[in-house]
Amino acid sequence: MTDTFHIAGTATSTEPVIRVEDAGIRFRRNRLSRRNFKDLFSSQRRRIRPGEFWALRNVSFSVAPGEAIGVIGRNGQGKSTLLKLVAEVIFPDEGRVRVNAGVAPLIEITGGFVDDLSVRDNVYLTAGLHGMTKPEIDVAFDEIISFAEIGDFLDTPYKHLSSGMRVRIAFAVISRLDEPVLLVDEVLAVGDKGFRDKCYARIEEMLQGGRTLFFVSHSEKDLLRFCTRGLYLDKGKLVLDAPIQEVVDRYNSDYNSKA
Repeated sequence: MTDTFHIAGTATSTEPVIRVEDAGIRFRRNRLSRRNFKDLFSSQRRRIRPGEFWALRNVSFSVAPGEAIGVIGRNGQGKSTLLKLVAEVIFPDEGRVRVNAGVAPLIEITGGFVDDLSVRDNVYLTAGLHGMTKPEIDVAFDEIISFAEIGDFLDTPYKHLSSGMRVRIAFAVISRLDEPVLLVDEVLAVGDKGFRDKCYARIEEMLQGGRTLFFVSHSEKDLLRFCTRGLYLDKGKLVLDAPIQEVVDRYNSDYNSKA
């Protein structure tokens, strides 16, 4: 039996690719709060302990296949934490996050690459961890390197690349993965304009192919370019889930009122 849920004013009957149900996650200052065995069976785990805060709480929404979601909010409001929950890099302390498809995450500048490995080895390692076979990577390798425009640095340790070069190779690999869901944080802001334009063209191509996009950005222009729906986070709460223009307008209104 499929679920019926509400998306930006339209009733849709399909199985969501992402479902977040009353999710919350706590952090301690400078590190993740760790639950002990007693916490699993005690109502006390819902209480804030000294030094803890809720990075996200009571967040619920569903995402249909092929949707393009813009995640909006000031710095420190839970945007990147939400993407990490969807990527299953971290797990909620409350509620549930269910992702019914593979995820290609570009949620931090390293892209999950290993500093001491060469660019070449990182391409094979990262693509392999996401399910590509070695013959598949062999076929895609030249296209990945050509897209990244760093052919002269194939045998250079990843840690010696500039931040812009790291973004190039990370995006080239992640966007080449055949995963239904693409998560993109602010990392593309690091690259030069020419490369960003190429990345944006690739994102549009992926959206046309039916991919689902989670896109975190402070660029109103980029949000309106790619996204049809927005999630506005403030102080770890989801305060608005609506069409992207409505969410951008609400964010701008709130921002200007607090300025």
